[in-house]
Amino acid sequence: SCAWGARTAAAVLSCERVAVSNPGLRKQQIPLGTSICVPELEHGPSWVDTLRNSQPELSAASPLCRWQRAALGFLATGLPLGIVLSPDATAMVVMALLTPAFFCVALLRAAAVADFATRRIDGQPDAAIAAANLPIYSILVPLYREAHMAQSLVAALERLDWPVMHRDIIFITEASDRETRLALEALVRDRIGMRILTVPPGAPQTKPRALMYALPSATGAFVVVYDAEDEPEPNQLQRAYRRFLTGGPELGCLQARLNIYNPRDSWITRQFTLEYTALFDALLPAVERLQLPIPLGGTSNHFRREVLEQSGGWDPYNVTEDADLGIRLARQGWRVAMLDSITWEEAPETVASWLGQRTRWLKGWMQTSLVHLRRPVKLWEDLGPRGFLGFNVLMGGVILSALVHPLVYAYAIGKLWAGDLSLWPPEGWAAVIWWAGAANLVFAYVVGIVLVSLSAARRHGTGIALHAAFLPIYWIMISLAAYRALVDLALRPFHWRKTEHAGQHAHHVRRSTAAVR
Repeated sequence: SCAWGARTAAAVLSCERVAVSNPGLRKQQIPLGTSICVPELEHGPSWVDTLRNSQPELSAASPLCRWQRAALGFLATGLPLGIVLSPDATAMVVMALLTPAFFCVALLRAAAVADFATRRIDGQPDAAIAAANLPIYSILVPLYREAHMAQSLVAALERLDWPVMHRDIIFITEASDRETRLALEALVRDRIGMRILTVPPGAPQTKPRALMYALPSATGAFVVVYDAEDEPEPNQLQRAYRRFLTGGPELGCLQARLNIYNPRDSWITRQFTLEYTALFDALLPAVERLQLPIPLGGTSNHFRREVLEQSGGWDPYNVTEDADLGIRLARQGWRVAMLDSITWEEAPETVASWLGQRTRWLKGWMQTSLVHLRRPVKLWEDLGPRGFLGFNVLMGGVILSALVHPLVYAYAIGKLWAGDLSLWPPEGWAAVIWWAGAANLVFAYVVGIVLVSLSAARRHGTGIALHAAFLPIYWIMISLAAYRALVDLALRPFHWRKTEHAGQHAHHVRRSTAAVR
């Protein structure tokens, strides 16, 4: 690990040097409108290891528990051995164990379908808030190799309906990324409320590490994270602040809805759009109504500043720091809710780009599951029975279904290849298990496609929704990414697969066919 302590910030535009202390995550006072370059480092407490040092059992940097190592070792040896020695019996055992779990996943999607189909649309306009009553809102934007996105990003953030003097926009760049830094400096030089912060070189070079470095420099009472390609709705900060005011003191975080502005660019962008629309318009709102823990998306997360600090911040060693933080907040008693505001994003245009991103996501979800299941009893106590079940259905269900899904087809194809046409056992408990598993598979397919079709039709129209017919192919591709994630987790657990953005979509119209609440 890297120990970075007290640091000195260089205010490039004013050519002044300002000493800045950094004890843990305590707020630092840095004037708005400055560009902060690579600091001079001194020995001191480690800012990158704040969570690892204060709550090691909640950091992905800590090793697996003994029982986790034993369980994974048993699966890694026992399952292949069982497949070789007795494939039919092994298939029955696996199906008997996993069918109830997968049924819960399908049941959650069915609940989301029912919730979405009966949800009312609230078309009332927002009441204006006087500018004088608005606090400073810090906007953190971690960037890496995004020089070509700088102009559209700055323009999108300038459209936010929040007083300039109350905006604290921090563009966070890596020390090695001079090109992005130069592009930003040319744009923010004459803009109030925008500044550039450069993260010192070190490991792991991840988005959450950059966020942890920037947090003490933020001056706002509220904090939001955006990505390079994001285009949030102009009233998003207003809506978030209003929701914090009325949501009660236990409301610690809001997740805005994410959607895609380039769905028609390729087959993979259409599938990605279908998935995102179902997740943020239908599934996560249902999860909120069921009072289950919400794993955050990677952008448009709005926080109360004090909540973010008390929680330990982001884990630099978890490559889906968003999902991890959402679960950690729920464990600490904070409520995470959905925000009725959209941030438009760019979907990966190629299968190769999508595969790299999805591999990282699944690796991070594996990290998050392993971290929070280190002490299952403590997780049960923190979340309660409902939250514990919800966590395992949401996180474990995604991972297990992605890993097991292709095995079902492989087993069936293997039987047929061998000339065995009796895919279903003729009698006894084996037949009951097999038919239950087959029925559950059909149920999961139907409810998954219905959920995606309904949400996509309302948001993007029937033209996009019809592409839900190709979801079974897309799900197999997710399984491929899951196995790549397993290998990545074993060989380089903290490696961040960078998603490249095309930055060629200024001409796309960001719109929805209907309001979705």
